Amino acid sequence: MELCRATLSRAPFLPAAPPSLPVRDFRKRRVVCLSSGKSESTESPKDTQMVVSVTGATGFIGRRLVQKLLADKHKVRVLTRSITKARFVFPVENFPEIIIAEEEEWKKCIEGSNAVVNLAGMPISTRWSPEIKKEIMQSRINVTSKVVDLINHTNAEVRPSVLAQVKLKSLMRLVLQEMTTYQRFSWIHLDDLVNLICQSLTNPSYKGVINGTAPNPVRLSEMCDQLGQVIGRPSWLPVPDFAIKAVLGEGASIVLEGQRVLPAKAKELGFSYKYPYVKDALKAIVREL
Repeated sequence: MELCRATLSRAPFLPAAPPSLPVRDFRKRRVVCLSSGKSESTESPKDTQMVVSVTGATGFIGRRLVQKLLADKHKVRVLTRSITKARFVFPVENFPEIIIAEEEEWKKCIEGSNAVVNLAGMPISTRWSPEIKKEIMQSRINVTSKVVDLINHTNAEVRPSVLAQVKLKSLMRLVLQEMTTYQRFSWIHLDDLVNLICQSLTNPSYKGVINGTAPNPVRLSEMCDQLGQVIGRPSWLPVPDFAIKAVLGEGASIVLEGQRVLPAKAKELGFSYKYPYVKDALKAIVREL
């Protein structure tokens, strides 16, 4: 998972990209680091109340991010394409301070926001095929294009100073099979990812692409052994390759081949992980069940 944090200037617009641009190039062009017109200010965002507009707020990461922002006394504007779902996830009796805006109201919400967090896109927890991968990619391009376009057409005096874009790189499943016993893969607890996003909104040192992973990748067999210890049950039996491919489609490559990504930049920036080791993360997850 990658977090791309851009400091937005009051003067130049974010560069436009052609609609057909691939995701990897789109990320480089759309989410860029520019000099901020507010950089001369000595006031730290940590000491002030922020207004944060969030797309994808009703998703797995978005829900926890909204809760964290509210707990930290910031104001949240939920930019949604489904007002019904947003009101279900954030009922007014429990979240009276949240502003929920449909697409035609996004521009008004972005105006005056200190930051925008873009989490929207089609869920990746599904069976992958060439068509599904194309839909996943296009869904993220479409929303990001809209958000950037709205920022570009916002008056400089009320333009957000930060755009944080979260890019999901892989699908992680807790399965165990013989061929990947020694393959390491990266992971991160939800709370640490949300804290990393919040740090990118308040700390000007967080710029460019930051890998949102824990500092200690694990083997799949280790993950399952640790989970077995946490829940007091034996580790799962091996699952054959063909069964994983049948369930995950092309997404099975993530499980079968592994993906070892290290958070070098996050560590360099001094980010403090609440759950640096998988056993502690699993214990926390089980406590919430």
